[in-house]
Amino acid sequence: MNLSIIIPNYNGEELLANNLPKVFEAVSLHKEGEVEVIVVDDYSTDNSLKAIQHAKVNSRNYKLKFKSIVNEKNLGFSSTINKAVKVSVGEIIVLLNTDVVPERDFLNPLLKHFENKDVFAVGCMDKSTENGVSILRGRGIGEWKRGFLIHSRGEINKGNTLWINGGSGAFRKSAWGKLGGLDELYNPFYWEDIDLSYRALKSGYKIVFEPRSIVVHEHKKGAIKNTYSSSQVKTIAYRNQIIFVWKNITDFPMKLSHLCWLPFHIFSTFLRGDITFIKGLLGAFILLPKIIEYSNREKRFFVLKDNQVLAPFRGEK
Repeated sequence: MNLSIIIPNYNGEELLANNLPKVFEAVSLHKEGEVEVIVVDDYSTDNSLKAIQHAKVNSRNYKLKFKSIVNEKNLGFSSTINKAVKVSVGEIIVLLNTDVVPERDFLNPLLKHFENKDVFAVGCMDKSTENGVSILRGRGIGEWKRGFLIHSRGEINKGNTLWINGGSGAFRKSAWGKLGGLDELYNPFYWEDIDLSYRALKSGYKIVFEPRSIVVHEHKKGAIKNTYSSSQVKTIAYRNQIIFVWKNITDFPMKLSHLCWLPFHIFSTFLRGDITFIKGLLGAFILLPKIIEYSNREKRFFVLKDNQVLAPFRGEK
């Protein structure tokens, strides 16, 4: 089974220098096929390109194929990943963020699931260091509430999941192509991995959470917080949450619920003096023609209803 390890980067010079050798060490243990590592730089303004060039030289010590891509302008997460997938040769794509370090044996339990041809993606156990405390994450759940999909962390003692994290997961490339990859409407960030996973589930694929495949995620002040204000981040998050509903929700009761709750959300956020929801809604309206186009293209593959997709997670907190 040939693998393509894809690592997106934006101003992650220090993370690349510290973490890429550990990635090389872990993926070089895969002996049942070829491994390539693709680092995609999303128009960094620091010395990331020097770090990438150094990593290219270092990769030879692990007998790995190494590719680098440099965007000519900042494209955002979805476009950056899709660009790398197009030039990848592996049957399985493994996405790793620059602040994620896989444990040495993370690949074997991850890849075994792909023996089942119905499996589209498998997510890793994320040892997340937050404020000095280690929290185990990686399995996602969701519920329909007040006209929106509300996602949250799921308990890690189950193998099903509502989505695969785009920063630490493996994906079958052939199915990725059929599904159209990450939706670039979500650029620059947020909701793109939930969207892809949800479309996969509605299209009849299986996605799995594998707790034995462990990565360590050391949260640092990353590119998003360095580039965008908290207000901008919140606006983008609201916009993309709305886009998700307009693109993917087809059950009539849920669509009606969304329309009925929209005035409440607009009015309540306005009363609080927080207009980020309204700005996010306007941003989604601007993209409405594309949202409709993409939705019509993608829903042809849907074989399940929204209620069926969310049913396994109902009642789980």
